[in-house]
Amino acid sequence: MNTLIIGYGSIGARHAKLIQDLGHDISCATSNPSCPFRRFNSIAQALSDWLPELVIVSTPTAVHHASLTSLDKEGYRGATLVEKPLFHKSETNTPLKNRDTFVAYNLRFHPIIIRTRELLRGKKILNARFHVGQYLPDWRPGTDYRTSYSADKCKGGGVLRDLSHELDMATWLLGSWKRVTAIGGRFSELEISSDDTYSLLLETAHCPCVSVSLDYLCRKASRGFTINAEGLTVHGSFTRGTLAVNDREETFTTYRDTTYEAQLRALLEGRTENMCTYEQGMDVVTLIAAAEKAAQQQTWIEKK
Repeated sequence: MNTLIIGYGSIGARHAKLIQDLGHDISCATSNPSCPFRRFNSIAQALSDWLPELVIVSTPTAVHHASLTSLDKEGYRGATLVEKPLFHKSETNTPLKNRDTFVAYNLRFHPIIIRTRELLRGKKILNARFHVGQYLPDWRPGTDYRTSYSADKCKGGGVLRDLSHELDMATWLLGSWKRVTAIGGRFSELEISSDDTYSLLLETAHCPCVSVSLDYLCRKASRGFTINAEGLTVHGSFTRGTLAVNDREETFTTYRDTTYEAQLRALLEGRTENMCTYEQGMDVVTLIAAAEKAAQQQTWIEKK
């Protein structure tokens, strides 16, 4: 399968290596001179000269909409995987001619999440807590965090978007959000223009009380969740690779690219039932916008 990767930064390079390892051909639409694959200067040129069957959009979040619009304009009708979040702002939602578009919330393919969905099926869910924290300067060793897109609000950086996996997990496991309130902003001395901390309290279709905590500040990386249902407590730790089910602990062995590879295999093989759809991706984008509005106005925001 011919795969075109739009943008060749760290995540584009990861996708390219994994797809190459799976035996597919790679080209990139990028201005990055260090890209080792066949390189095109524009999306139009790539679609004209190479005819990809899969496109992966791995540009900064603020450029996603322009990339998808270009694909539509040039008549591309194949599958598309867009890095998360789908868009920088909720008002950039645009009807696409190509609706075979998915958002790269790869933690849906983590065995801890797969097991948790099985355990919650048919249960009445009472409350849930999600958290993730990792010190931004430690994210990409050897690079200056101040120059990363994560540090730049205008490029779509900030914990609310960068770490929106937790928002997708919450709505994937517990149903679409109904209302939200939040506190967030830049509270630290990190030299960034984006937000470094957000805490959300929300209600979803299947859970009356959900809290989500995100930050760029935790010097010891931590990611996990606790969900209480009738007769069941599930506590997942991604950093430890464990899932505690009441008083029993299950261990899952993964490696750095487990979820990325599983996501790509599913997409390449047409098994898209667990992929984040365009509509689900937009649901997260609208939740992000509502959380920002709630933090600014210090109020609850109801889903329209």
